[in-house]
Amino acid sequence: MEELQCRIDDSKIVVEERKMYEFSKRSIDILGSLCGLVLLSPILLIIMVLIKLESKGPVIFSQERVGRYEKKFKMYKFRSMVINAEELKKKLEAQNEMSGPMFKMKDDPRVTKVGKFIRKTSLDEIPQLVNVLKGDMSLVGPRPSLPKEVAQFELWMHRRHDVKPGLTCYWQVRGRNNIDFEDWMKLDIKYVEERSFWGDIKLIFKTVFVLFGDKNAS
Repeated sequence: MEELQCRIDDSKIVVEERKMYEFSKRSIDILGSLCGLVLLSPILLIIMVLIKLESKGPVIFSQERVGRYEKKFKMYKFRSMVINAEELKKKLEAQNEMSGPMFKMKDDPRVTKVGKFIRKTSLDEIPQLVNVLKGDMSLVGPRPSLPKEVAQFELWMHRRHDVKPGLTCYWQVRGRNNIDFEDWMKLDIKYVEERSFWGDIKLIFKTVFVLFGDKNAS
């Protein structure tokens, strides 16, 4: 009986710790996204003007992605490609440099000049702070995938949807395009299993350096 009671008490502690983690994580998300949008607003305006001057089309690109518990949502980014990028992608499928269902191409001809810069510095991701504020995403979590990509996942890979997708995670700070698809998925599962308050804080600080240029970004 004593052993059973200890197990029950341990389970309660784990549940309480998880609740505290979720509360602190959401608090950081709200505070961080608000501060980020305010502090980066001058840069946001400059990027918007540059995108508009270089090419026709909307400044913000929105796309359906898969979130926590595989709930779909609209993810926002600064448009970094020509407006007919999806049509052109069909002609480039054979040049995909990423194994698995994801499409990655280092010198993608669809990317504009401004797009190349904002991708290199990860500034194209800034509008996702709105997704974080709305609660669709978190500052830290696996990068959100397209529905057609998720449809090709192996069963174990769906574990990454136990948490909200994020702006950054292990993949973002450990090589990005130099990591193959399966290792990417393993890193996401590693985050899900080991996530913690201090782990999230460390990942946020590591990601700041990406803004100064990441040789693995594209």
